Amino acid sequence: MQKLNLRRRGILSALAAAAAGIALADGAREAQAAPQAPVRWRDHFPSLARGAILADLRQRAVLFWSEDGTVHRRFPAAVPAARDLSRVGVTRIIRKVEGPTWRPTPAMRERDPGLPVSLPPGPGNPFGTHALCLEWDHFRIHGISDPALLGGEVAHGCIGLHNADIAELFSLARVGTQVRLI
Repeated sequence: MQKLNLRRRGILSALAAAAAGIALADGAREAQAAPQAPVRWRDHFPSLARGAILADLRQRAVLFWSEDGTVHRRFPAAVPAARDLSRVGVTRIIRKVEGPTWRPTPAMRERDPGLPVSLPPGPGNPFGTHALCLEWDHFRIHGISDPALLGGEVAHGCIGLHNADIAELFSLARVGTQVRLI
């Protein structure tokens, strides 16, 4: 009887979660969290001068606020794997590149000497369609063409957005936009 009650409670919990729009974990898949409370730019930046980008590595999201505060966007992101995370803190965009050429970092070449020296823009380029270059060496917010990577961890330290999202962020952000990784 107790086994039946537990099963019934499990089914009711699943139905309640589905009605609330929350996915439950089943096997290898992780449960999706309920929507988070809105993030306030004031909690992370002293002002919106030149706009602001917050890369929240725990939430696997990139948030953008325009300089005048009228535009706010949130994009799902692929974030660095814990072993590859070398930076958190404040930086800024120093260059914007449409159709970036990908070059492996020295650490990537050390791990895999067979990597090509570079890949030109186009299909198969890990930087996708656009890249926002940060002050930190070898660190970018760039596109990815595989949506399955979004919300997950990827290697090599960069922040990845779906190509459509990086194109939108690319159009909104400008050189000098402040960026904070938390």
